[in-house]
Amino acid sequence: MGTLHTWPGSPSPLGATWDGNGVNFALFSENATSVELLLFSKEDERNPEHTLELVERTAFVWHTYIPNITPGQLYAYRVHGPYDPEKGHRFNPAKALIDPYAKAITSGIEWNDALYGYRVGDPAEDLSKDERDSCPFVPKSIVIAPSGFDWEGDDHLKTPWHDTIIYELHVKGFTAQHPDIPENQRGSFSGLASPPVIDYLKSLGVTAVELLPVHRHIDEPYLLDRGHTNYWGYSTIGFFAPDCRYSSSGSRGEQVTEFQEMVKALHREGIEVILDVVYNHTAECGHLGPTFCFRGVDNASYYHLDPKNPRHYRDFTGCGNSLDLNHPSVLQLIMDSLRYWAADMHVDGFRFDLASTLAREPYHVDRFASFFDIIHQDPILSQVKLIAEPWDLGHGGYQVGNFPPLWSEWNDKYRDTVRRFWRGEEGQMSELGYRLTGSSDLYEDDGRKPYASINFITAHDGFTLHDLVSYNDKHNEANREDNRDGTNNNSSWNCGTEGPTDDPIILDLRER
Repeated sequence: MGTLHTWPGSPSPLGATWDGNGVNFALFSENATSVELLLFSKEDERNPEHTLELVERTAFVWHTYIPNITPGQLYAYRVHGPYDPEKGHRFNPAKALIDPYAKAITSGIEWNDALYGYRVGDPAEDLSKDERDSCPFVPKSIVIAPSGFDWEGDDHLKTPWHDTIIYELHVKGFTAQHPDIPENQRGSFSGLASPPVIDYLKSLGVTAVELLPVHRHIDEPYLLDRGHTNYWGYSTIGFFAPDCRYSSSGSRGEQVTEFQEMVKALHREGIEVILDVVYNHTAECGHLGPTFCFRGVDNASYYHLDPKNPRHYRDFTGCGNSLDLNHPSVLQLIMDSLRYWAADMHVDGFRFDLASTLAREPYHVDRFASFFDIIHQDPILSQVKLIAEPWDLGHGGYQVGNFPPLWSEWNDKYRDTVRRFWRGEEGQMSELGYRLTGSSDLYEDDGRKPYASINFITAHDGFTLHDLVSYNDKHNEANREDNRDGTNNNSSWNCGTEGPTDDPIILDLRER
């Protein structure tokens, strides 16, 4: 790479931005005392080739501009500041950090105790500080070129809500074993855009695919220790980066172009793309979790901390932490991510996982939260499909029917009522009438139309449609969690025999 010259650069935009001559690097951290930028060669992503201090700081954004840096450059940060968990600060410059605004992230993570900011196994737990360098083990951020992708006139399809039929699917799971997809494309974005898949979706009348999380996520070590992975992907670490594990073309930025090609191909056939997005928490888990991004960049700014004990997190998600959208820079991060996917990647809408968490100001769910206000006035985001999973695990988190106009909601009341009616429970007719006519009891009082109700019977949570008519009880033995995981309340009916059967009468009943 040779000798590097640096200029002051600009605090905006955040992230790494290539302008054709060089790259502007900008990182928000309100409580840091200094920031270092690490640059890696293409041949060695474990050890930095250059370490540069970012001396410019504007409104809590650390920034610099480096001429002659090009797309494909690997980089990371070290952020200096107090390591004082009892005051909410977990800075540790021994830990290399992913850029929260990285638009592409490398594939590798090598689990090692050095990924933790504290000494694993120390009786003092996270109050101790680990000085080992995590750089060889953490994924690296990648500079990409601004979108020069040829969309060939493609734009959002804007299918009317009343004509929308959504098919929820997992990019890899839906395509990994499809015999008609070329083998090198199975399990990938390009596989999802292949003619056999599109023909099948169109034969069903599907107008939109809702993709389980495709943002870069991390498999938790406790799962890996058991030989598992986080298959669904609800453990995000990169809100701008398509996960390279779903790329058949490469992991050094090629995943971005492959995702765009997929969207364009689906749009060409009249199929919208909706992303299931997880902005409520991150893959860094609770106070004993690893440090590879937000926690090390500025823990006290990014996360909801317990005001009585800032060492711990307010966990509304069941995943150990919750992002704090009351902080303006965290809210900006989420909005910038949404605009990027809608504008640069042509995504047609979003399904927000545990959406109630995003509206907590600061403790209670507020339908007038800043999160909603900003989306409603945004010229891009106010025009795409917005779907809430209208609950979280915190107090008062169940908010079905309470989201504001412009929003549709997963309607679990529809799901449960139809299931109970199907299996012959008495007293369901009145409730079923509300559900089949648009759930006016939930949505009419604030002026929303019947399409505010996303009517579904099965989804990734709980039983599949096949399970629903085959089992009275859950049987998650394959997960090796002693059948503890998953809800026990599935309102299912086995039609006379628990599980698989050769009885033609039962099989006919299940099919019907």
